[in-house]
Amino acid sequence: MCGICGKCFLTGDLQQVSRASLEGMMTMMDHRGPDEKGMYLFKNVGLGHKRLSIIDLTTGAQPLSNEDGTVWVIYNGEIYNYLELRQILLGKGHQLRTVSDTEVIVHLYEEFGEEMISRLQGMFSFALWDQKTGFLMLVRDRVGIKPLYYCRTKTALLFASEIKSILSDPTVITEIDPHGIDSFLRYGYVPGECTLFRNIQKLRPGHYLTVSGGEVKMNEYWDLKFTDARKDQRMDESVEELDALLGGTIRNHIISDVPVGILLSGGVDSTAVLSYAAESRGTALSTFTIGFDEYGGMDERLSARAAASRFGTRHFEATFTAQDFAECLPKYVWHMEEPVCEPPAIALYFITKLAREHVTVLLSGEGSDEAFAGYKNYRNLVWLERFKAALGPLMRPFAQICKTAAELGGVQKLRRFAAFGSLTPEQYYYSRTSNPLSFFSRNRESLYTEQFAAGLQGQTDEWFSGPMLKNLPQSQLLQKLLYIDTKTWLPDDLLVKADKMSMANSVELRVPFLDHQLLEFAASLPASHKLRGFTTKYILKRVLSARVPKQTLKRPKTGFPVPYDRWVRTDLKRFVWDILTDPATQRRGYFQRDAVERLLRQNALDGSYPKEVFSLIVLELCHRAFAHAAH
Repeated sequence: MCGICGKCFLTGDLQQVSRASLEGMMTMMDHRGPDEKGMYLFKNVGLGHKRLSIIDLTTGAQPLSNEDGTVWVIYNGEIYNYLELRQILLGKGHQLRTVSDTEVIVHLYEEFGEEMISRLQGMFSFALWDQKTGFLMLVRDRVGIKPLYYCRTKTALLFASEIKSILSDPTVITEIDPHGIDSFLRYGYVPGECTLFRNIQKLRPGHYLTVSGGEVKMNEYWDLKFTDARKDQRMDESVEELDALLGGTIRNHIISDVPVGILLSGGVDSTAVLSYAAESRGTALSTFTIGFDEYGGMDERLSARAAASRFGTRHFEATFTAQDFAECLPKYVWHMEEPVCEPPAIALYFITKLAREHVTVLLSGEGSDEAFAGYKNYRNLVWLERFKAALGPLMRPFAQICKTAAELGGVQKLRRFAAFGSLTPEQYYYSRTSNPLSFFSRNRESLYTEQFAAGLQGQTDEWFSGPMLKNLPQSQLLQKLLYIDTKTWLPDDLLVKADKMSMANSVELRVPFLDHQLLEFAASLPASHKLRGFTTKYILKRVLSARVPKQTLKRPKTGFPVPYDRWVRTDLKRFVWDILTDPATQRRGYFQRDAVERLLRQNALDGSYPKEVFSLIVLELCHRAFAHAAH
């Protein structure tokens, strides 16, 4: 696990990358690679690397080359099938100087060219430079577990694991994109290839970018395909196959030359990872969880302790307070870089800070819900569509009755049902990500200043409508939802949090449920194997019934909840008010002051808009961290 960065002038050999500019980019990522640093400079190309040593602690330094020094790579991540690939390469006559997973990349490229990417199993982002042909390739893993950003200026292409590294280059103009602000406020993150900055983009998951002869091209090498391969397979056969696949995947994910631990919430996913890891590791693992002493209802420590005791781990716990939360917010924003409404990410920061005292690698249960339909909204939409089909033409008047009853009785659930009941599945998904009852949705016109709103003209939601309609028949409604979350919310929200908060403390976070072979297996299962009746993750729970306590399987999903909604109304009320009504905040010219104050007063009164308040704080702190020189 590391940080990578680089620069390539597009005008051939006329301009050379300076050592100082590359050093500046590397310095911004010291937290990603505290163990070693390395640099490669050749005419118009410069590659920089910051290393966190995980595998091959003595000979795995980067940048790393082939035998004759003509193919170079800088790499961030883990290739879990590298031992198998290594044997293939040795059999073809390649000479490998190290025992690292990194070295297989350059030799695979020599053997298979660009097609080598499909042979990699793991999480990764890397840059490969072919010195003979002047060919540069930037690659991001299939699901987007590891980040990679790029920026094209008039003369060069810059890239890095973190946005702040790109911004450190003096030729890059720091310019805020108003569409990025609007997207963040509507979705809680910035979807697709866009970022908060107009000229900096994310390399999309499953894609690679090439530079050759000054020409930049984007290529897709993987997409999640939902098939009917196992539609007639008996449940018992699917359960047996999934059990074997999970065992093999997690066995690969605990390969490490440094200590390994588990993020343990006490829920189904993390306990499942622990059960397989404990079985494979052979030695005691360390487990880590977090709690909040003043809010027992949000405390997961009892469940985590029970799981830790069952599997004999060395168990550690962290806590933090409202004051810790407030003091951490600028740090959270600086490390996240992209505005994301994820208060639990701060819990992840504190838990990985504790973990770093004991381990360098952590495993998490992230991704299980997107693979096996674990979220309640999947179940709700499937049943809503069944209900609508049963009512037929009576659905619209029924929704109107619910709306009237909600207005008279103030019943929030009826109001939501009335709003969602008349929507198509695509509209439902859009509303689920951009709640029509949220403050931002209901007050968008009065919230934005006239000047800011004018800059948003012509914006569309093509990013969501494209994946939603992509090659999936209407009968596969559940599969549509799983696909869109895997392509949007997962890489642009959850995995940003997972990578940035763990790397802030120089910890590598691995997510075995997002192994692409496991995802492809899940995508080949019929919907009834994932959602049966009102039971979510049905097949996974069948697999785990012999491994995980029954009460754990029945626990509602919580993750690492943070009582931020209470904190912003009580302990942090003055802190919030001071930031969002600060004259410097107002001078940015995005929001009407009276609308912001109305939001704050309403939330203080009844707690209606904690996410909106948190989002505005994050957005302002992003400006203070990165956009002080924006224009």
